[in-house]
Amino acid sequence: KDIQYVFSNYYNKLEIIRFDSNLGKYVGYTEYGVKQANYWNNIPSEIARRRAQRETYCLHNVDIWYGNP
Repeated sequence: KDIQYVFSNYYNKLEIIRFDSNLGKYVGYTEYGVKQANYWNNIPSEIARRRAQRETYCLHNVDIWYGNP
């Protein structure tokens, strides 16, 4: 429940766009990023794919990184 998946795109050391699993959508941080966020947020399969990354990547690997002692 406390695991958060974040996917960010950067260009020239500036964050353009981010997907946050807590929000469940893309957020743009530049003019171009806002346009891309609006585009990607309107594609249900893209949002479902990113939401699934939390389960497939984060939850699968959490025991490897933070094993139960």
